[in-house]
Amino acid sequence: MSYNIITLKNQIVEVGKRMYDRGYVASNDGNISAKIDDERIVITPTGVSKGFITADMMVVCDMEGKVLNGDKRASSEVFMHIQVYKDRPDVNSVCHSHPPYATGYAVAGIPLDKCVLPEVIIALGNIPLVEYGTPGTDEFYKPVVPLLKDYDAFLLANHGALTVGNDVLNAYHKMETLEHFAHITYVAQQVGSLNVLNKEQVKKLTDQREKYGIRTNVGCVTCETDEGCEIPSSIPHYEFNFQNLSNSEKESLVHEITNSILQKLK
Repeated sequence: MSYNIITLKNQIVEVGKRMYDRGYVASNDGNISAKIDDERIVITPTGVSKGFITADMMVVCDMEGKVLNGDKRASSEVFMHIQVYKDRPDVNSVCHSHPPYATGYAVAGIPLDKCVLPEVIIALGNIPLVEYGTPGTDEFYKPVVPLLKDYDAFLLANHGALTVGNDVLNAYHKMETLEHFAHITYVAQQVGSLNVLNKEQVKKLTDQREKYGIRTNVGCVTCETDEGCEIPSSIPHYEFNFQNLSNSEKESLVHEITNSILQKLK
């Protein structure tokens, strides 16, 4: 099956601008690609901001990374995209960016694997943390390869996030879902803790995947797994009126919370 190149280029331009406007990328970060057919892909060029990219800047490559059309160089991470297409014939688009909350968890070494939001459980199931590899080299994407058959979204350790989909918008929307989930998880951990759904609740959600055409069957951590539901907050949760404390008590409390946050960041 072959897809219209002009349509794909225009879709990539639109997604690039959305990523830039939402703060998922800064400067020349990120890359987006789409499969034209079994022999060719179109991908964003290197060294160009996704917020200012135009259709004529796009680069067409073969499945070996050789440029077939375009006067710019392909993204330095083109081989990661090609590997995804080779290993997942159902994937027609790949999206890579550095959304702040998701990347924050990637830098902290924390996967987003808890069963919390129904939409995420149905669409993505579990977002694993992929081992770090030097960007622009084959060690960057090799740790992703064993996970590709089961996952559509990934946290890339100390780097960013990767999502795949059946078209350009589908891959991008999974990036939105991933970042939204990361943001909500972060907020929940600041104000209290994560309330994780139990096994029965999760099964009712995963049973709906086929109806929505979701191919992944990977699960997430529920209250009824070995990991349990003991998920610590990022900071201690206190039940008191701060204004009623003495100055010395306020100073002591601020010192305690600061130390707690610093310990989490180590």
